[in-house]
Amino acid sequence: MVKCSIIGASGYTGAELANLVEQHPQMTLKAIYVSERSADADTELGTLHRRYLGQLNLPLTPLATADVAKAAEGVDLVFLATDHKVSVALAPGLLETGVTVMDLSGGFRFDTAAPYDQFYGFTHDSPEWLEQAVYGLAEWNAAEISHAQLVAVPGCYPTASLLALKPLQEAGLLKAETTPVINAVSGVSGAGRKASMVNSFCEVSYNPYGVLNHRHQPEIALHLGNSVIFTPHLGNFPRGIVATITAQLADGVTAAAIDQAYDHAYAGKPAVRLYNQLSPGHWPSIGGVANTPYCDIGWKADLESGHIVIGSAIDNLLKGAASQAIQCANIRFGLTNYPISKKAAL
Repeated sequence: MVKCSIIGASGYTGAELANLVEQHPQMTLKAIYVSERSADADTELGTLHRRYLGQLNLPLTPLATADVAKAAEGVDLVFLATDHKVSVALAPGLLETGVTVMDLSGGFRFDTAAPYDQFYGFTHDSPEWLEQAVYGLAEWNAAEISHAQLVAVPGCYPTASLLALKPLQEAGLLKAETTPVINAVSGVSGAGRKASMVNSFCEVSYNPYGVLNHRHQPEIALHLGNSVIFTPHLGNFPRGIVATITAQLADGVTAAAIDQAYDHAYAGKPAVRLYNQLSPGHWPSIGGVANTPYCDIGWKADLESGHIVIGSAIDNLLKGAASQAIQCANIRFGLTNYPISKKAAL
């Protein structure tokens, strides 16, 4: 059994993660933590998130930054479901103990410190760990994840976007020097559990935000190997992401070549479901992925004009965060493919 602890378990992602670890047949959840100043300290997780009432009875233990090494005691793996700056502050102290860390924040998703000043609003003070961190896009980086000490679990928008575009990019099917356009909408849970006017029930409205300066744009571009135009939207629903992506195909690309690129990329990778095979004529939807660990992808190409439209849908809290972190942990420790192997909504 892989012994785990979670820091930041009171949030939406942290709670989903605790549930997945608790249900995993080869993991055991030893402790869950919140910051020493958290109003949720000492509360049982099932009391805070009542869908887990009577199931997740561990208390949320307060943890000071100076005492972070305590979270590594007696465990093999620590999950960080914390804010970006908090992860950057905590991860080095954990890693120095030799424990493996899965970080669900954006704190280690770039290989240099420069993007943090521009897109995150803080100076990254652990560049040595940026160089060592492995980007945890599970379907694409399994070999690197399998021996990593620090895995940077991708963001929710990047997961939906990269899984949709990388098969075409890697197969050379996208026209050179063109820029894919990504329009994506996320449920309100993507803004986190902390109350604000942005996610207030009466204020939420379908609208774009972070136009041309969202922190996920450089993340997508870096790990795709191509520039993108990314526009996120806030949707008035709880969870899920749908990305609609428009790209220009290289000259002479055929429908068969597109099908082959996706088939080759995701053969034997059951967390990605290809609609053109499994549900022809339909498009990925939030209803199809909410509360599941899947990414659903569909596409349609106009071969005469060379345009392709790709649809990609995920649950932002699961495939966009918690279940992908579990996928990475499965790869890292050679575990069963839970939760995909469960074949049921979570």
